Amino acid sequence: MPRGRKPDGEHALSNAERQARYRAHRLTKPSPAVTRTRRSTDRRSRPQRWRDAVAELLALQATACATPPLPRPSRPSPISISLPSPTSSRPAATVVTDRAASS
Repeated sequence: MPRGRKPDGEHALSNAERQARYRAHRLTKPSPAVTRTRRSTDRRSRPQRWRDAVAELLALQATACATPPLPRPSRPSPISISLPSPTSSRPAATVVTDRAASS
């Protein structure tokens, strides 16, 4: 099965004809002026960047700890009713191993 576009004329273009057509098309269309801004390079060493990142995380953690806690709901939600409380009176699950079962 032939691949690619059908030729516009009776026969397919040669490489030279295709290149001339491409160049003529490029000359008629003005190229858009592209301005690219470069990001400033970070000239700190890797250990310095690591220390700065740790300091930023510690500051973020301090602000998170300083925020007041969320208010407790005045009535329990259906989800909180269905979940077991951490101080439930259920017995702890015991795991029986082969050694303990055989003795």
